[in-house]
Amino acid sequence: MSDAIPLLSLQGITKIFPGVRALEHVRLDLYPGKVTALIGENGAGKSTLVKVMTGIYQPDEGEILYKNIPVKLVNPQSAHKLGITAIHQETVLFDELSVTENIFAGHYLHRGLFNRLDWPAMRRKTEEILTLLDVQIDPRAVLKELSIAQRHMVAIARALSFDAQVVILDEPTAALSQHEITEFYQIIARLKQENKAILFISHKFDEIFAISDYYTVLRDGSYIGSGHISDMTEAKMVTMMVGREISQAYPKPARTPGETVLQVVGLGHPTEFSAISFSLRKGEILGFYGLVGAGRTELMKALFGVTRPSRGQILIGGQARHFANPTEAIAAGIVYVPEERQQQGAIIALPIYQNISLPQLGRLNPHGILNETREWALADEYAGRLQVKAFSWRQSVETLSGGNQQKVVIGKWLATQPQIIILDEPTKGIDIGSKAAVHQFMAELVAQGLAVIMVSSELPEIMGMAHRIIVMHEGLQVGEFKAGEATAEMIVRVASGAGEDVA
Repeated sequence: MSDAIPLLSLQGITKIFPGVRALEHVRLDLYPGKVTALIGENGAGKSTLVKVMTGIYQPDEGEILYKNIPVKLVNPQSAHKLGITAIHQETVLFDELSVTENIFAGHYLHRGLFNRLDWPAMRRKTEEILTLLDVQIDPRAVLKELSIAQRHMVAIARALSFDAQVVILDEPTAALSQHEITEFYQIIARLKQENKAILFISHKFDEIFAISDYYTVLRDGSYIGSGHISDMTEAKMVTMMVGREISQAYPKPARTPGETVLQVVGLGHPTEFSAISFSLRKGEILGFYGLVGAGRTELMKALFGVTRPSRGQILIGGQARHFANPTEAIAAGIVYVPEERQQQGAIIALPIYQNISLPQLGRLNPHGILNETREWALADEYAGRLQVKAFSWRQSVETLSGGNQQKVVIGKWLATQPQIIILDEPTKGIDIGSKAAVHQFMAELVAQGLAVIMVSSELPEIMGMAHRIIVMHEGLQVGEFKAGEATAEMIVRVASGAGEDVA
């Protein structure tokens, strides 16, 4: 693939867990000053391979070479000492600590005979790293006061504080706006200039083709192929990922929307949104689009009873309803699949079947006596319909790939047989094959009469799936379009506040 010697090379890596071969004879080469994209569906083995590279898992077969010398990564500390670091989609940082404290947590600098913490040196080093990244953040700032994008930059700075030579970026742009993604590309360019070897994991093809030099494809835990990204096309990449062609067309619901099931009139919140009015019909997908900070998620949380609106009305079946908490919303037939699946959508330490049955423990287990057979049957139906990849429904959710975690959360709420389901970024972090499965399932749901509200930042998805699209900007409802009557440019212009209100 290249005449240069790889900085890090994995050869014949195999990893076996009880009941499943997660990796089988996988190879991967990372070169200094180059970006290699690791591509594959959810469950293809990408996360397991990263854990092998960072010393969390030990391979059952194969070897790892650093600068062409075999090495053993017996734990994460040994990977750090070698200069291998990973920045994950959901990196754990400490909200109450400063930027400097987050960057040096676990590997503080010391001075003097008494080995005291050298805060001046750590702040200077923090400033140096942030300057390298061209990021304007105060080293003394408390993390919780920063934006999501700034927190992500702190995570990158933390990785570089280890003098990283191999940088693994796992879905790094998932929480970033388009403007922030552009700035992130510039950071990638600077890391390449520093001769770092970069592994880039993303489901977004435009990003893969924009910044990668090489690619490696995994499927079902096996190595499929690798090469120069310039020799690859999207269609060929999809075929390598899934072993079959996947249509980019969105399924068209076979049902014409029916009677109105939800009306929102003049809904407002003191700090998040104002004057929101819309209706939702049975068998309809209503899309919500907006840029970061538009207030879409905050509106959905108010509809689900997580927060309380200060004014306006929510009517279900023509009757005004006021939800003091999500339990009341669920009883009224509204369920919410949140964007942040790990924090809000699932109890990730529990097994799949217990997560899916959780909202219905009272119905499934009358008289307080647990009935595992009923819980298992429910999981079998809904996890099966959503094609959750797992060796058993007893497998804990935290061991699943991000896309399969999302499917469990969707299945949990669909099992309650709601009237209205709110899907907040339902395909975030999901590969193209799983996206197609979720889209097809959504079409089946509306064909059965379910009413769907879909929040999405992906324009092709929202334009392809929604009957109508409501556009929000800075907490206001600034536009509404019927399917097919607006171009992507029109929608983005309205969402950015540059267009006329067409609601």
